Amino acid sequence: MKELVIISGKGGTGKTSISAAFASLASNSVICDADVDAANLHLLLAPQPFEHEDFFGGSLAVINQQQCIECGTCAELCTFQAISEALVIDPIACEGCGVCVDFCPEGAIDFPVQKCGETFFSDTRFGPMSHARLGIAEENSGKLVSVIRKKARQYAEERRASMILTDGPPGIGCPVIASITGATAVLIIVETSLASLHDLKRVNELAEHFKLPVMVCINKCDVDEQIRSSIEAFTTDKSIEIVGRIPFHHDVTRAMVEGKTILERSVDPDLEKAIRSSWSNTMRVLDRLGTPQPVQLNFITNKE
Repeated sequence: MKELVIISGKGGTGKTSISAAFASLASNSVICDADVDAANLHLLLAPQPFEHEDFFGGSLAVINQQQCIECGTCAELCTFQAISEALVIDPIACEGCGVCVDFCPEGAIDFPVQKCGETFFSDTRFGPMSHARLGIAEENSGKLVSVIRKKARQYAEERRASMILTDGPPGIGCPVIASITGATAVLIIVETSLASLHDLKRVNELAEHFKLPVMVCINKCDVDEQIRSSIEAFTTDKSIEIVGRIPFHHDVTRAMVEGKTILERSVDPDLEKAIRSSWSNTMRVLDRLGTPQPVQLNFITNKE
């Protein structure tokens, strides 16, 4: 079983639109939305959950007033000024670092694990989907990504699926690292803008660090020919295969407004041909790659 993770160096490149279109073309696959900080693949796939679990990923300090001797050590040590002079902890300001817990001379500060999100397994019209909802302003998104990828893999193995198709997060941070480690290959969606070219180089460097095969798909390829040439020059220098060049078209936006993938709507023939060709080329590259061993990420969250 292989896993393709679709990522982008920046948001707004069309990553999720292309991921949804690929999901409509894939067969015997499990879909995973690993962009938990700003999940939106569900807007196009309309998942119907059949499994739901709470996600606990962080802790907040709580002073036990019955044990507290009001020495003020916790307030003095709190870098985030989350503890008032009255020794009351502000749950919004508390970063869950655990310093007050460790240094309280009376052990009067509890550190309960908090619910910060939810995981789901759902049916969609294109197959089963593992996804999540992270709470507003909550942390531990990297750990949550690891959890839903693990669930996707378990389900895929049980159902003998041939592939996991993962819509990863943008950027190069912890959630991206959690989404790509152990994958068969990474497909980077880049648009013809200077910002996207810059971030393509950063996210490719991240993939190189983890020794992952990389492909590139140029979305909105006809917006700026000069930047497209720069992208092509970079991929040539790095021996990265460009699997697709998709033109800009308003039909993509119209499909999103209707809650459909691009290929479910009557679209421009050249646009449809470009998307189908990108998928075929991506599968051709995947077919010649071996299946890597799964990697388990162990996230340390707050105090363990």
